[in-house]
Amino acid sequence: MKIAVVSEDGATISQHFGMAPLYMVYTIENGKVTATEKREKAGHHHMGGGPAHPAHGQAHGQDPASRDLHTKMADAITDCQVVIAGGMGMGAYESLKSNKIEPIITDVKNIEQAVNLYVQGTLPNLRERLH
Repeated sequence: MKIAVVSEDGATISQHFGMAPLYMVYTIENGKVTATEKREKAGHHHMGGGPAHPAHGQAHGQDPASRDLHTKMADAITDCQVVIAGGMGMGAYESLKSNKIEPIITDVKNIEQAVNLYVQGTLPNLRERLH
């Protein structure tokens, strides 16, 4: 299994999925981390993320341009089963799920701690942090 974690510095979990420039990817085998790698992540800052606010009547991040952007953000982790972030918009959340990547939203800040808690089945998943 592979777990991607969004980050700005490679050590802490980014509080916003769309703005983070990196994925830290952990390979898990038999309940243990066997490999770690850093991958560049496309984001709003790379692609000009479109309007800051959704069009009238549309949920945050669920317009066609945002869906395309979210797909590009996920391109670097198509081999991962899980992505961990401190927060994300509903559009990114739904896009990841449709790409068969389980999004986990947590208040844990340290990446290694979060990965270990996920492997143990005890990482808090705080969907109320979606926006």
